[in-house]
Amino acid sequence: MSFICRAKKKEGRDHLEMRMQTFCKIFFLLLALPIFPGIVNTTAAQEYGGGPIVFIKPVRAVIFEHRFHLGKKFNCQSCHPGLFSQKAGEVEEKDDFTMESFNQGRYCGKCHNGTIAFSVNTKCNWCHIGVQGHKHLEEYELGVK
Repeated sequence: MSFICRAKKKEGRDHLEMRMQTFCKIFFLLLALPIFPGIVNTTAAQEYGGGPIVFIKPVRAVIFEHRFHLGKKFNCQSCHPGLFSQKAGEVEEKDDFTMESFNQGRYCGKCHNGTIAFSVNTKCNWCHIGVQGHKHLEEYELGVK
């Protein structure tokens, strides 16, 4: 089945191909969770912010995982309280929480600048899971099959 989800190695993939790749990643991850419960270390997830954060503003939906960021070059103080408040949902209420701000080096763009980490204007589907991805995450969390 995974052959369906392989991304084409060419520039200019259209929007549908990018969305399909994102959908496939989420789909296969959700399939693997019940089979391999050790994949998700709930203790680590709780330690690093309680699992994924899904932003639904200004666009639906963007996913952030503390566990992918911590322990490499970064610790909690790399982002908190300077770039992000530790209060859940607070950053989404800010008018300047936009891609334009990211491109100017604020919020995610502080590190996702092409030097420290991939630039915010590349690899869009690594973070942007879209409406369908958000729907699938909600269904999984609610136990809807």
